[in-house]
Amino acid sequence: MNIHQTAIVDPSAKIGEGTSIGAGALIESNVRIGRDCKIAAYAIIRENTTIGNAVQVDSFCVIGGEPQSIGFDSSLESTVVIGDRVILREGVTVSRPETAGAETVIGDECFIMANAHVAHDCQLSRGVVMVNNVMLAGHVRVGEKTVIGGGAGIHQFCRIGAYCMIAGNASITADVPPYVMAAERSEAHGLNLVGLRRGGFEQREIKDLKRCYRAVFFGGGNLKKKAAEAARETEFGMTAAGARFLSFFETGKRGFILSTRD
Repeated sequence: MNIHQTAIVDPSAKIGEGTSIGAGALIESNVRIGRDCKIAAYAIIRENTTIGNAVQVDSFCVIGGEPQSIGFDSSLESTVVIGDRVILREGVTVSRPETAGAETVIGDECFIMANAHVAHDCQLSRGVVMVNNVMLAGHVRVGEKTVIGGGAGIHQFCRIGAYCMIAGNASITADVPPYVMAAERSEAHGLNLVGLRRGGFEQREIKDLKRCYRAVFFGGGNLKKKAAEAARETEFGMTAAGARFLSFFETGKRGFILSTRD
C-alpha cells in the first residue's frame, strides 16, 4: 500500500494491499477500496463507497457524490459500488442513490472514459464501455458488453439491453432492446452484428435474433404486442438470445425505440 503524504484518508477507510493513492486525493469515511487499485492524484472518493480489486480511478473523478436531485436529503445513507477491474478515467462522476439503503452499481470490467457521468441509482452490468462525455440520467439500467458512444445522453429510467451499440451524440429517451444498435433520437438501426460476433454468438443465435428483430420492428404496430405474439410462435425465440430479446418487451417505463425501416 502506497499513500502519498498529501492525500487525505479518513481513519475509518479500509484500503487493500497493493493499492496506491496519489497526491491530494480525498478518501472519506467508511470507504472500502480493494487490492491493487490505483487512485490517482486529486481523485475524490466520497463516504460509504465500495471499490473492488484492480480498479483505476483517474484524476478529478468524484465517486459517491450526492445525486443531482432537487430536494435531496443529504442525511440519507446510500452507496456506490464499483466492481473489479473497472477503469474510471479523468473527471468521471458517479452519484450515490437518492433512496436510503440503495446502491449505484458499476459492474466488473467496465470502462468509463473521461468526463462521463453516471447518475444516481444507475446499474451497469459487466463490461460496459462509456465513451467520453456520455450522460446517464437517474435509474438507467445498462446490460453487459454494451458500448455507448461519445456525447450520448440517456433519459432517466431507460433500460439499455446487453450487447447494444449506442451511437455517439445519440439522444435515447426510450428502452433499447438487447443486441440492437441505436442512434439519433431513439432510432433502432438493426442488430449489433459486430458486437454479436465479437461476443462469440453462434450463427444459429444470430439468425434467430434476425427473425425476432424483423417480427417486432418491421411493419409498424405495437412493439410490446408484436413481441408477445412472436414469443408464442415456435419459429421465434428458439435460442436463449432470441428469447431474451423478446422478453425485454414485457416490462419497462419508457416505451421502446422505433425502427427507421417500416
